[in-house]
Amino acid sequence: MGRRGKKKGRPVSGWVVLDKPVGMGSTEAVSKIKWLFQAEKAGHAGTLDPLASGMLPIALGEATKTVPYVQDGAKIYRFTVAWGQERSTDDLEGPVTKEADQRPSEADIRVLLPKYTGVIMQTPPQFSAIKIAGERAYDLAREGETVDIPPREIEIGRLDIVEHKPDQTIFEVECGKGTYVRSLARDMGRDLGCFGHISELRRVEVEPFTPEDFVTIAELEAARFGAQGDDKPDPEADAADAVEMPIDFGAIDGLLVDTSAALDCLPQIAISDDAATKIRLGNPVIIRGRDAPVEAEEACATARGKLVAIGAIEQGMFKPKRVFAG
Repeated sequence: MGRRGKKKGRPVSGWVVLDKPVGMGSTEAVSKIKWLFQAEKAGHAGTLDPLASGMLPIALGEATKTVPYVQDGAKIYRFTVAWGQERSTDDLEGPVTKEADQRPSEADIRVLLPKYTGVIMQTPPQFSAIKIAGERAYDLAREGETVDIPPREIEIGRLDIVEHKPDQTIFEVECGKGTYVRSLARDMGRDLGCFGHISELRRVEVEPFTPEDFVTIAELEAARFGAQGDDKPDPEADAADAVEMPIDFGAIDGLLVDTSAALDCLPQIAISDDAATKIRLGNPVIIRGRDAPVEAEEACATARGKLVAIGAIEQGMFKPKRVFAG
C-alpha cells in the first residue's frame, strides 16, 4: 500500500493586498501570509525591499496564476530623497560613497523632472536582484565587486514633488515594471551635483489594487486568532498539522480580494455553466452574444461571476490557455 503524503494546506485562493511594514522582507511576508491562511500555495507580485513599506500583493492558491498581470501593472511610490550623500545601496542601508555641501532648490529640481518622465533609460542599482552571468548583482556587490549593469528601458508616467526642504525632497512617482526608485534618487542627485539617496520609500499602489484594499499583519492576525487572544500557535509548526485543527477561517478569508480582480485589464466574457465545464476540460467554446469580441489575444471567461479561464478568442471561439478550479 502506497504511503500517503501529508496535506500541504488549504486550497484557498485570492489576493492579500498586504501593507508590508519596514523591516520585513518580501519572502518573509509571503511565508507569514501562507502560514496565517494555512494555504497550499503563495507568491508575491513584485519584490519590496525590507527598508520599504507599503503595498505587497500576495497571491494564494489559484491567484498565483494571475501574478504576471499584477507584475505588469503600473505602480505608485512615495519616497524621500536625502540630499548631500550617495550611498553604495542608494538607500540608508549602505555606507556613504560620495558627499557634497551643495543642496538643490525646488526650482532646480522642477527643471530636472521632465528628464525623468516618459520612456527613459535607467541603470539598476549595484545592490539589486538583476542577474549578471547567472548571479544576483547584490551577491556580487556584497563580495566587493563593481558590477557592470547595462541600462534598460523603463517608463515613468509622472514624477511630482510633494514637499521640498533644504536637505530632502518628497516625491511621488507613477511608473511601470522594472523601475528602481533608488536609481531615480541616485541619478537625480548626480544631475543636481549634490548626490542623493532614498531615506524613506513607500509603495502606495500596484495596479489594479488601491489603498482601500490594504490589510495589515495585525488585522490578519486578529481575524485569524481573535478568539484566542495571545494564545497563538508557533509559526514554525508544521502547516499540515495545523490544518487538521478545527479552525474557522471565515474571518480571515473574508479579507481576501477575489482572484479575478487581477484580470480587470482583460476583456471579460460571460459564459454558461455548460461552456465552463467544457473549458475546464481544455476544450474551446463558441462565444455568443451581440457584444462578444471576435478576436482577442487574451480574454477572461467567467461563469456566474466566477473566474473560469484565461484564453484567446479566435474567429469567435474562446480557446483556454490557463484554467481555474471551479
